[in-house]
Amino acid sequence: MGVSEYVALNRQSGLMREMQIVANNIANISTTGFRKEGLLFSEYVVPAGDGPSLSMANANVRLTSPVQGAMTQTGSPFDLAIEGEGFFMVETPAGNQITRAGSFTPGPEGELVTPDGYRLLDAGGAPIFVPPDARAVTVSPDGTLSADGRALAQIGLYLPAVPEELTRQGGVRFSAASGYEPAEGGRILQGFLEGSNVNAVQEIARMIEVQRAYELGQALLEREDERLRGVVNTLGRQ
Repeated sequence: MGVSEYVALNRQSGLMREMQIVANNIANISTTGFRKEGLLFSEYVVPAGDGPSLSMANANVRLTSPVQGAMTQTGSPFDLAIEGEGFFMVETPAGNQITRAGSFTPGPEGELVTPDGYRLLDAGGAPIFVPPDARAVTVSPDGTLSADGRALAQIGLYLPAVPEELTRQGGVRFSAASGYEPAEGGRILQGFLEGSNVNAVQEIARMIEVQRAYELGQALLEREDERLRGVVNTLGRQ
């Protein structure tokens, strides 16, 4: 296989990964708190003997969009949305993770949990509990949760210490290797949920672009294969 085929295959591999990301974005248009992803391409240039240098493309870095999703009013006291920066923190078997999906319900012992059963954490990293007999639960914009007029806890908002390390963990949850730090400036809205920040028109347009680029690369590989077959057949007849 020649240099041109290696370069083309490398490009096709990156386009395939990008197509998978775009398809996942489209599949989660209606997922609460979903953050769309993009792929960062980087160029790796190496000398190629006495000839021109060889350029290879790497597409291994995923970028998470910080754009705010649309707010939907639900009226549920345990549905929470973040306006501005920040993520909720939840306790999982794999360690604490952050999410923008704010659909919570009281668990068996009164703790607020996600649909997966992971407990919501306060500003100090402790689980948040609501008395089972509470008649009125309110959450103020600064995250203070009160039951029947008595303040119980302050819901924490967090950001990854190193934004570039944000790694998706199971749909709408993320982790960061360097840990988290308190978010400033975010507001919590009670009775609302934040939707996906995927723009359907943009993602479909991008899917078409990637598909066309992949088809062009495939055509190039096929022409190069035909050329090499022709050379081999010609030399074989001599």
